[in-house]
Amino acid sequence: MNLKPRRAEEPDINLVSLIDVVLMLVVFFMLSSTFVEDSSLRIRLPEASSDPMPRSGATQLIIAVTEAGSYRVDGRELVNASPETLRAAILKLAGEDRTAVVTVRADARATHQSVVTAMDVVGRLGFRDVNIATVGAVSPAGER
Repeated sequence: MNLKPRRAEEPDINLVSLIDVVLMLVVFFMLSSTFVEDSSLRIRLPEASSDPMPRSGATQLIIAVTEAGSYRVDGRELVNASPETLRAAILKLAGEDRTAVVTVRADARATHQSVVTAMDVVGRLGFRDVNIATVGAVSPAGER
């Protein structure tokens, strides 16, 4: 019988394999993640003054966009809101004259798409002087 007490061995933890696993995880997450920088644009929005612009001698064509998205060209409502109908109405009024000043007036609750469609039709027809009508500044008392 062996009555000698055994020497207590201290447990040995192998840290090399642990470091290897952690390093592999770091490399995996670095390679699998995307390093996308969100691009941003600096946009300076225009400001409207309450003074109306002086009118030149050119003819003026007014396109109104209603809340429902329908169009009025010089006060006449169109039968539908399609770009082709808008194009035909503008061509009927302007003819071959592309020097006319076109003003797009949109209701505050009109969809952005309706306004962009009107501006796109005007641009494709070759008009160069396109304005967007705004409401002038409102005083604190609510008067314009």
